[in-house]
Amino acid sequence: MLEMYKKVVLENYTNFDGRARRKEYWMFFLVSTIISVVLNVIDATTGLTFGPGKTGILGLIYSLLVLIPSLAVAVRRMHDVAKSGWYVLIPIYNLILACTEGEKGSNQYGADPKNQLEEINEIGKE
Repeated sequence: MLEMYKKVVLENYTNFDGRARRKEYWMFFLVSTIISVVLNVIDATTGLTFGPGKTGILGLIYSLLVLIPSLAVAVRRMHDVAKSGWYVLIPIYNLILACTEGEKGSNQYGADPKNQLEEINEIGKE
């Protein structure tokens, strides 16, 4: 679970190209949500809040740090279902697409992330 999170945050920080499996997307989402909840609890218990809405400082900093990786993995997830990254902006439909199984085989956005041996299977085909 943490390996998927590290892969998104460290290796693919600003990578909007290629495809992301459902597992990669949802593990990043799960770990990111858990971290946000923990940071918000710490903010609330230690008084690290500001403004009328009691916005937590640690939670806000974390949210800003993972904004770009969140967008990048969401765009790569849309690519896995053969849709443009702009589909992230369509509220309900993007959730449906994020839950949909990716397109099998290569598509216009890259190789299938599930099939590591795809290049070998293509040998001899024209």
